[in-house]
Amino acid sequence: MAVRGTGPDESLELKIKGLAEQVAASMSMEVVLAEVKGEGSRSVVRVFIDQPTGITLEDCERYSKRFSVALDVEDWIPSKYTLEVSSPGVDRPLVREADFARFQGENARVRTRIPIEGQKNFKGKIVIAGGGGVTLEVAPGRHVEIAITDIDKARLIADLSKKPQGS
Repeated sequence: MAVRGTGPDESLELKIKGLAEQVAASMSMEVVLAEVKGEGSRSVVRVFIDQPTGITLEDCERYSKRFSVALDVEDWIPSKYTLEVSSPGVDRPLVREADFARFQGENARVRTRIPIEGQKNFKGKIVIAGGGGVTLEVAPGRHVEIAITDIDKARLIADLSKKPQGS
């Protein structure tokens, strides 16, 4: 699980991350990503949840109600805020090494913090994930190895031609 925020208080983000994970674990879910954007009455707390069987709208509603109550009890955000809870979607963020391993064989877009082979943006098939890194096949026979710690942002590339599982 990762937290990405634009506000000045990283300790707030870490507290929210911990609480989001506690609520998710109590519901047999996981938090893929938690973000805190903006400040004051413009604060947005965004949480992406998942579980092995996938996430429904009802799952998001149940999680949102529980997490909202827990967040209000803690009273860490002094003003009004907007809470957004959703599934990661077909172009889900890839945050942890385990995310890349789970979607091995799928295509992803990866932006790195530092240039690798002269570039920061890559698009390719996830070939290997493990040992602290991921290998993308960016062209037939051309592979790029990227350390997880060097990844700034990564997402699956939605393949809308595939039939959903169970269809």
